[in-house]
Amino acid sequence: MSAMSDRPEIVPIGTLPPVGVVPEKMHAQLIRPERFGDPRDAFQVEQIPVPEVGPREVLVAVMAAGVNYNNVWAALGYPVDVIKARQKKGEQENFHIGGSDASGIVYAVGSDVTNVKVGDEVVVHCGMWDHDDPFIKDGGDPMFAPSQIIWGYESNWGSFAQFTKVQDHQCLPKPPHLTWEGAAAYMLVGATAYRMLHHWEPNTVKPGMPVLIWGGSGGLGAMAIQIVKAAGGIAVAVVSSEDKFDFCKKLGADGVINRKDFDHWGALTSDINDPKHFVEWTKKAREFGKAIWEITGKKNPGIVFEHPGESTIPTSAFVCETGGMIVICAGTTGFNATVDLRYLWMRQKRLQGSHFANDDNAKGLNDLVIAKKVDPVLSRTFKFEETGDCHQLMKDNKHPAGNMSILVGAEKEGLGAK
Repeated sequence: MSAMSDRPEIVPIGTLPPVGVVPEKMHAQLIRPERFGDPRDAFQVEQIPVPEVGPREVLVAVMAAGVNYNNVWAALGYPVDVIKARQKKGEQENFHIGGSDASGIVYAVGSDVTNVKVGDEVVVHCGMWDHDDPFIKDGGDPMFAPSQIIWGYESNWGSFAQFTKVQDHQCLPKPPHLTWEGAAAYMLVGATAYRMLHHWEPNTVKPGMPVLIWGGSGGLGAMAIQIVKAAGGIAVAVVSSEDKFDFCKKLGADGVINRKDFDHWGALTSDINDPKHFVEWTKKAREFGKAIWEITGKKNPGIVFEHPGESTIPTSAFVCETGGMIVICAGTTGFNATVDLRYLWMRQKRLQGSHFANDDNAKGLNDLVIAKKVDPVLSRTFKFEETGDCHQLMKDNKHPAGNMSILVGAEKEGLGAK
């Protein structure tokens, strides 16, 4: 970092010191244990020292930060108290700086960093792991490694601050055509979707393959539609109201289904073993399958892109093509996932869990964005002081379709595009 004599004490939000000159302190949106609860109250701006970087770490001046549901959980202190969890590992800070998406400028690099330099414009992916983890050194996928955590949720020093501390491998080139707020909006959901659709061989999206995408108008779904279309697949989006149809179609969806036209949702019970109940439920699930066929030309989805979980998994397992895959990264409607095993084993379908992305997955997604094949689908940008408000909207399910960003170092919207 720069010499102490050159360092300002702090700079205002929306401004930057000269590149490479790191202030002593920074403004940050902090969550503290005594404030756990609604995000609008849990997030508060405080001034704290700028963190020092280690040998393979990078200090990034955050121009804009993306908004994701994980820091709603952090604000609530549930299902995990992330502060207490880190303290059990020996970390001292009694606060959490969230934020798992960022665009920004490199201001300092550790002694062993070779992939970026001071002044580089970057986006940051949220996969962190120990470089010396034996599993990774043996060639294992870092996302399976015992040391893997999510930056800005399980780790501290996320993007809701003027400066963030990340590992060198997390930094990728900022797409030059995007604004700072656009570049901050896509990586977590986009790389998650990319891994779900491109990682799990042999069940990867291929030209002409139908893919059923739950929540097509949300952040994950919006990314999935575009990734499927970039691969030449047939994107079938499911949404909760017809006013979301146009949004999905503009992203490239070949067809859209309103799930409220059907009423068989929810976890299966042991009643499914009763022949009469089985026939009744299957009839309703087939009606949903027919809606898919009307879009795909009587082809079942080779991949079902899942994240609702409890309410939809039974239907996902039913409509998936023989030998196909149901891939899931969340359980937004509940975690009690039930399936009729007859469809799973007799038709040899795969139920695959998937969690964020490794470096190759993140690069694959970023390359699509740079090539303008995937758009960040930025729906709304907030001011730094509104960090708690936008997370409250997400908690209350009142957030807009697509993705949201928060301005940090950027003075106003629309900057950063070349």
